[in-house]
Amino acid sequence: MTQVKALTRDEVLALRGLRLPPEALRGLQRAGIYCQPGISIQFQTATRSYAIQGVESGGSIARIGAYCGFVDCAGLPLTNFRSLNSIAANGLHRAVLSANLVRVQMLRAGTTYELLLTSHSLVELEGKARPKLQNSILFHGRHGFLDMELWGREGPLRGMVAPVFYNWTGEQVTFPDEFHEAVLRVTAGASCVGCRHSHLPTLKHLDALE
Repeated sequence: MTQVKALTRDEVLALRGLRLPPEALRGLQRAGIYCQPGISIQFQTATRSYAIQGVESGGSIARIGAYCGFVDCAGLPLTNFRSLNSIAANGLHRAVLSANLVRVQMLRAGTTYELLLTSHSLVELEGKARPKLQNSILFHGRHGFLDMELWGREGPLRGMVAPVFYNWTGEQVTFPDEFHEAVLRVTAGASCVGCRHSHLPTLKHLDALE
C-alpha cells in the first residue's frame, strides 16, 4: 500500500488558506460572515480543459471582517467569472476560473489584520488527464495594523489604504508590489459592512460599483 505523505503546515496554508482559531470561526459565524477561501479543479466542457475555480466572498460588521478574492499572477483582475446572487449579505459574490491565479485573503479583528497571498497553478501529470494543483505562499502577514475605522466614519477611504505588517523583530515587511491594488480592495472588503458586491471585478466595472 502506498503511504500518502502528510502535508506540512505551510503546504496546508498554501492550499486551504488561513487556518483560523475556533474563537475567530465562531465570531465570523455569529456575525453572519461567510468567507470561502477553498479552491478546486474544474473541467470546462466547452474548451475540454481544466481550470482552477475560486469564489470571492466575505464582508464585515464593525468589530470583525473577512474577505477572500482572486487576481491573476500579475495582480490584475480575472475576466472569466460569473456573479453569484446571494440572499444574505457578507457571503458569496462571484466565482472565477483560470489556469493560474493568486488568492488574496484577509481577516480583520477591529484594527488588527492578517493577510495571506498564495499562488495556484495547474501541473500536468504523466499518464493522467487530470492535472494537480501547485500551491505556494507569496506573503503571510500577521498582526497588521491600520488605525482607521473603515467600516464607519472613515469609510470613504476604503480602497485607498491597507494595513502595515511587521515581523517578530519589529521590522516592517511588505507584500509584492504587483498585488498592492488587490490588497487595497480586499482590505475594503474586510471592512464593508453588509457587503453585497464584489471588490475585485474587472477594472471597467470597478468604477461603477464605488
